[in-house]
Amino acid sequence: MDADSLYQNCRLCPRSCGADRLAAGEGYCGESSLLRLAFAGLHSGEEPPLSGKRGSGAVFVSGCNLGCAFCQNRQISGGGGYGAGALGRAVSTEEFSSICLKLQNRGAENINIVTGSHAVPAIVLGLGAAKSAGLRIPVLWNSSGYENAETLELLDGFIDTWLPDLKTLDADLASRFYKAPDYPRAAAAAVLWMARNRPGNVIVRHLVLPGRLESTRSVLKWFAENAAGRAAGALLSLMTQYTPVAGAGGPGRFLSRREYDSVLGWLEEFGIDDGFCQEPMTGGLAERSGWLPDFSRANPFSSALSVPVWHYAD
Repeated sequence: MDADSLYQNCRLCPRSCGADRLAAGEGYCGESSLLRLAFAGLHSGEEPPLSGKRGSGAVFVSGCNLGCAFCQNRQISGGGGYGAGALGRAVSTEEFSSICLKLQNRGAENINIVTGSHAVPAIVLGLGAAKSAGLRIPVLWNSSGYENAETLELLDGFIDTWLPDLKTLDADLASRFYKAPDYPRAAAAAVLWMARNRPGNVIVRHLVLPGRLESTRSVLKWFAENAAGRAAGALLSLMTQYTPVAGAGGPGRFLSRREYDSVLGWLEEFGIDDGFCQEPMTGGLAERSGWLPDFSRANPFSSALSVPVWHYAD
């Protein structure tokens, strides 16, 4: 793989922004060809099989190719817009490999690459170096789902479990909340590629948005017909943790119990009975906002949720 050539006239993600990320310019993601990381640690907030007893070895990549209005990681994604100003620092292939091995030595159940779609070539090189140096635990690809199949093919052989989002199949909603009107097409194709290549090793996440239940119903119907059970063997992870972010432009309230019950009814209607379903959160905005990450701290999460192993400011 010629990593440098893939960063020139960049077409790694569906944006196809054409930026020369080897030069001074940056792509829509706000990143050059350098791999920048913000945090790595043992994280217990993933689905139970992924967190296990010791925690998932989460590696948070700086920058993002989406622009989610209510991004909870906006400090490192770049403010839910164009990536500029995202926290993190550049790491070499050797340092990335070292971080993976440190996580393994600390007992991580897996290496969990979070939001690395715009940095696939550098991540592939790092994973290759880590495996050559003794990385033995599984590797997870934890992504927004906004990806090209051609880029995902570069990861083939390095990823054991795929953990994509399927945020919406509504182009208008995708444009308004994620700044990507083509998200439905791209994400559906990415999920199908993952399911075909690693059947039984795909967990599709969907976050239910308050007041936008018609979008969730469409996603559940599509999942049941295309990715669940005999179709592809993917599991569904239904998430209800939506928290309003001040001034971000997303829905301004939490999911109601009535909405949650409606979604549970659709799971039964569509025959989706294998996977994970997050219970509705309780408490007000101040209480719920307390668990949102702050990547300026050595441990962005609560000590009950995360054990830090590496931080960009160290």
